[in-house]
Amino acid sequence: MLCGTAMATVGTSVVASKLIGVQIEPFAATALRHLMALPALLLLCVIFRPAWPRPGRRDAWILLVQAASGSVGYTALLIAGTSMASAADAGVVTGTLPAMAALFAIVILGERPGMAALLGIALATAGVLLLSTGGGAVQGGQLPHRGLGIGLVTAAVACEVIFILGQRRLRIPVEPLAMATLMSAGGLLLSLPAAALAWAVGLPRAGVAADPSGQWAALAAIAWYAWVPTVIGFWLWYAGARRATATQAALSTAWLPVVAVIGAAVVLGEALAPVQLMALGLVLAGVLIGAVRQA
Repeated sequence: MLCGTAMATVGTSVVASKLIGVQIEPFAATALRHLMALPALLLLCVIFRPAWPRPGRRDAWILLVQAASGSVGYTALLIAGTSMASAADAGVVTGTLPAMAALFAIVILGERPGMAALLGIALATAGVLLLSTGGGAVQGGQLPHRGLGIGLVTAAVACEVIFILGQRRLRIPVEPLAMATLMSAGGLLLSLPAAALAWAVGLPRAGVAADPSGQWAALAAIAWYAWVPTVIGFWLWYAGARRATATQAALSTAWLPVVAVIGAAVVLGEALAPVQLMALGLVLAGVLIGAVRQA
């Protein structure tokens, strides 16, 4: 329940990223996200008083890599990707998270997969390939860099996988609220230099030219991203992951693409093409079948 709710909040971050990406540079938006989230998390820490960990050098490096990948890399790449592709495209791609996690475990950690895991990976990969190659002519005029955008979102999912795998390798237990606060604080410290560098070299926005009304919408989307997927989503996920089985956690990720695709249609008014729905079906099938290996 907690993990599913957390993934639903993360699904809304895809819609928020679409509003942000066409107006604000990704690293600046990432820094603003954590700048808004951190005070709320610190206030919650004052209220609930979680125990703070004392990590050794190994765990400190893992926490740093987690913040760099999950708090900074995922956010910046997702925002950049959604400025080039549709939110529905991004929603489908983010649904490949469990399949990509399984693939990383096989390639990097040397785990031996079962047939269900391999089938889940294959179905999720087929969904992304279908999305990348199908429907390109229809959306090509409106989104000329759609393929690159899908690639950036795929890279964002890879960053999230590193974030998840790192969590499993910590030697010390970290309470959910403390972990969420550490990740937000690390994300702020790491994204500020990147944002300053992007500003110094004058990196252009990947989307359309900025306008005042669009900038206000982007700032509102950053606030939503900070207070819902970051503060609430982080806390719920870490709390739920301690109670849920691996199968339950894997299945809960199915809410991410579903909420993202529905949000793209309802909030952003994106028309869902048949190829996007077919790709979503393949990805969700991969999530369900891949979870069988952990049952």
